Amino acid sequence: MRSPDTRPFTIDKNARSFAIHGKTVSIGARAFDVLAFLDDHADRIVSKQELLEEVWGGLSVEEGNLTVQISALRKLLGSDAIATVPGIGYKLTQASRISAALVDGPVLPQKPSMAVLPFANLTGDTANDYLVDGIISDLISAISRIPGIFVIAASSSFKYKGQIVSLRDVGTELGVRYVLEGSIQLGGNQLRITTQLVEAQTGHAIWSERFAGSTQDIFALQDQIIERTAAALELNVMFAEAGRAEGATTDNIGAYDLCLQAAPLVMRVSTRKDFDAAIGLLDRALDLDPDYAFAKALRVRAHMMATGARAMTHDEGRAALPMAYELLDGRQSDPLVLAYAGHLVAYLGEDHDLGYRSIQQAKSINPNSVLVRVSSAWCGAYMGYYQAAIEDAEFAYRLNPLDPNIGHCRAAHGYALMGLRLYQAAIDWLENAIADDPGFGTTLQALATAYELAGQHQKATDTMRQYMHQTPYYTIATYEATTPFIEPDLRQSVSEAMRAAGLPEA
Repeated sequence: MRSPDTRPFTIDKNARSFAIHGKTVSIGARAFDVLAFLDDHADRIVSKQELLEEVWGGLSVEEGNLTVQISALRKLLGSDAIATVPGIGYKLTQASRISAALVDGPVLPQKPSMAVLPFANLTGDTANDYLVDGIISDLISAISRIPGIFVIAASSSFKYKGQIVSLRDVGTELGVRYVLEGSIQLGGNQLRITTQLVEAQTGHAIWSERFAGSTQDIFALQDQIIERTAAALELNVMFAEAGRAEGATTDNIGAYDLCLQAAPLVMRVSTRKDFDAAIGLLDRALDLDPDYAFAKALRVRAHMMATGARAMTHDEGRAALPMAYELLDGRQSDPLVLAYAGHLVAYLGEDHDLGYRSIQQAKSINPNSVLVRVSSAWCGAYMGYYQAAIEDAEFAYRLNPLDPNIGHCRAAHGYALMGLRLYQAAIDWLENAIADDPGFGTTLQALATAYELAGQHQKATDTMRQYMHQTPYYTIATYEATTPFIEPDLRQSVSEAMRAAGLPEA
């Protein structure tokens, strides 16, 4: 155990009081018990299983409960105060000694970078190490296929297995900004796997998820972990990087950081103000690097989302078509560039075949991208591939049910159900889509239509009145001239339903 005069905190286990540099600090009972146990055994590594059994008294709890307490303690004591021992557990450390041990490592890559540490084997049998390590190796391979993320090879990250490490040290030595860690538990034939994404320098937990399944379904469970984790990282790292870019103090943070700031803004463009803010950042990025494909792709998406939200007219949205075609002519390999450009040419350029083909190419490059799947769902519905569109939407929900873009996905799902004449089911999805993203005008228009087609005339007229107030320029003639949906029966039924709900002819 460390002597009291060398550590930043004091802990009185009898009085259950905790102080940092002499100042009493209030912490939760579980956090206190975790710290007390680590302090009692500061001379050794404490396994996660030990902590779960000691602090929760044999109760059946998820390992995520422990990671929450560890994250809270790191915020109080510093990210280095509790070291992670990949594949085993944690050790209370002397923060000053850990900080002094930092060595110069590789320069951080310009794009988001991460290392996947060996997961803790909590199955109680070291013979299962091969299973744990296999899942991690496959996970690293899957994440490596996301073009926007730099991932350290397994041979480098696995060297930390069983070692006492500070996440900050890992970040410095490997030259990465993020670390993915986790553990695997086994009860009978049931596996429980927990993952957590942490910012290395701060110890801040960005995202966590847990998975459960039978050992008999290990391959399906392994696929699920890879799919969900890779999909979640795509967005969570993007938003974390955007937050980091916003905190930069220099005036010239470069085209890349400008795109990181713009990326969250173009996920949902509800107003012209949102659009203008995103375009302002992207124009600055393109001034710095006129050939930056991702900046152009984000600009294309901003026009697509603003048009769909009815924050601009279809003619205004078409101003981005030349840039979208330029991207598709450039032999792109970035799935988001392909998806955003393909979506716009199908939606506003009426080039359905090229748009859908580009999105399917994006899906073949990264099948675990929620954003690609959402674009595929919309374009499938445009083309009349309603069942395929629904399958893409359902896959997106399974990948990341808390995705901030999920309302846009549910709207595509609702439109596909209208194409299948399943009007009440369409209403259910569209109502949820409105709750997720109230500002998306296309959803409001579709919901009014679905109500009318389902025989709920009063709801249809009320919703159409709300839509007309939001989009006063929109008429039946506007719909017939701009709708991207190509199936004649759907186009006609939607026109008739909107007319009956009160939308003017011209």
